[in-house]
Amino acid sequence: MTLDYLSRLPGVSTRIHNVRGTQQVLTEIYLIGDTKSLLLEDIQVLPGVERVIRVSEEYRILGRHRDEQRAIGFEYNGVPFNQDTLNIFAGLCAVDTPEHTEQMMAALRDHGQVCTRMGAYKPRTNPYAFQGYGKSCLPYVFEQAGRYGIRVIAMEITHEAHLVEIHESLEQAGWPTGVMVQIGTRNTQNFELLKAVGRQQEFPVLFKRGFGITLNESLNAAEYLASEGNSRVVFCLRGVKTNMGDPHRNLVDFAQVPVVKRLTRMPVCVDPSHSVGSREHSPDGILDLMHAAAQGVVAGANMVLIDFHPKPAKALVDGPQAMLMNELSWFLEDIALARECYEKRQALSRQHMAKVATDGGAHRVPD
Repeated sequence: MTLDYLSRLPGVSTRIHNVRGTQQVLTEIYLIGDTKSLLLEDIQVLPGVERVIRVSEEYRILGRHRDEQRAIGFEYNGVPFNQDTLNIFAGLCAVDTPEHTEQMMAALRDHGQVCTRMGAYKPRTNPYAFQGYGKSCLPYVFEQAGRYGIRVIAMEITHEAHLVEIHESLEQAGWPTGVMVQIGTRNTQNFELLKAVGRQQEFPVLFKRGFGITLNESLNAAEYLASEGNSRVVFCLRGVKTNMGDPHRNLVDFAQVPVVKRLTRMPVCVDPSHSVGSREHSPDGILDLMHAAAQGVVAGANMVLIDFHPKPAKALVDGPQAMLMNELSWFLEDIALARECYEKRQALSRQHMAKVATDGGAHRVPD
């Protein structure tokens, strides 16, 4: 009845979006078009309507809005993703051999990790460069993930057909793990791919910022996913292309972690490997990769995507920037220190805001 009434409004079209929580499914109906003349009170009294919100800002689904009370984040295959968690996705930028894949998975298990990155489909600037093994490597990647307790694999796709290949391989393997499909920076504005990925509800999405467009343009591109039905999106900062970032591969943009968390409800990932792009280190002996990752985590990042490889000299993609297997413990301990620092900064902020409120100040206590 309510939907029939809304669909008959002149100059207005409807779009339905389901938000799946742990205990219930919330159906949201978006009114698109000439809605300025509509009164919230008239819609509020319709059958089945719990709340009515007028959304004038961008990022209608993924954004934070006034009077916003929806839960932030999601859980996938037993792993929570929200703006308060921190997940590490260390792994191979590109899958090359079963032996290297297994060594990576075993090392992660031994360090208590349940997430990884494994590149099967690799878009490259040079058409003659290695493009990834595609679906041929999926069976052993998924089988080994199940054997070593890996619950979520971040895996880039470049075509909607890859969704089918991943699903079929997981099904044939007996669903030993889960996949978070990744939209790479080159496909940030491939809107038809975004729509296709958004229409499927099976896999959450890791969405990388475009390396040559504004943050606002990238956030609007991520909204394409949610507008088609899939709001389980993690937004990844991976640096922007400009020579002002030299000698790093890209200009590191991790100072925008809190900006994305303020503007949207998405968890935020940082990718130091593709931002820094080398294994150089400062006089303190700490790799630039680790400094950049720590900066993102201290700023509140909820996920870190980082390249490792058992033998970087033999890696088929981005070997020079990959961290070594014997550096995994060091990296994880360093990230833990950065996370502890963030949590202490967060507690200090809350203490300050509480004191201001007690003293009658006008500052608002942050969420």
